[in-house]
Amino acid sequence: MLDQAQLRPIESPLLREAAAGGRIRHGFFTRAGGISGGIYSGLNVGLGSDDDRDHVLGNRERVCRWFGSDSARLVTPHQIHSNTVFVAEDALGAERPKADAVVTSVPGLVVGILTADCGPVLLADPHARIVAAAHAGWRGAFDGIIENTVAAMERLGAERSRIKACLGPSISRRNYEVGPEFVARFTERDTGLQRFFTRSPNEGHSMFDLPGFTMLRLREAGVKAENLDMCTYPDEERFFSYRRTTHRAEPDYGRQISAISIMEK
Repeated sequence: MLDQAQLRPIESPLLREAAAGGRIRHGFFTRAGGISGGIYSGLNVGLGSDDDRDHVLGNRERVCRWFGSDSARLVTPHQIHSNTVFVAEDALGAERPKADAVVTSVPGLVVGILTADCGPVLLADPHARIVAAAHAGWRGAFDGIIENTVAAMERLGAERSRIKACLGPSISRRNYEVGPEFVARFTERDTGLQRFFTRSPNEGHSMFDLPGFTMLRLREAGVKAENLDMCTYPDEERFFSYRRTTHRAEPDYGRQISAISIMEK
């Protein structure tokens, strides 16, 4: 029997306040409470990882139970670092559409995205009972995943002025080093984006503020948003990190999930 207290997902004060009355539930899940071992130790939900598949499925089931649902009602996309949004109208089973955000107005569905340094963004219009989960890596944020997610919510009946959003744990500027070609991609679009880069100790490189850039895109999309301001890279106890794994030359890495659901009446 799962002890719900073992999972300890992080909740957004903004989303929790917006969902007063329990109409919407959300969580930025950490590694706590999972059954995977080794380099995947904890709540690894990454179907694309080389972890024991039974462990991954068991972890996903635990997340669903926290929402009072079952794994058949969990909708997570096959993420491809795009600006593509999928609208979930029913449970998908084993199907995973190629997309980087999921939007739904269906009570009981749990929509989520997986991260290991990229920015997880959860969004909700509690009045319209429409929710979304978006995967905002640098490419997705740059190409418009935030704007497309908000637009998809609007098409279902949400109002931009009512949407609340939260950026969960992601890699911070102090741990995200990039090369000059990366910086050029941003500044060639808008020289003002230079403010998201600072000089790296390594000659010719820069440190990139992905959370700051993502929050800019949320503000420009016209939604009220907050940043939990938690960095995945140094906090090994709570978070998986692709970049940390790369620096250690480890063979693979786990993924944490951020998910949101409209509670059934």
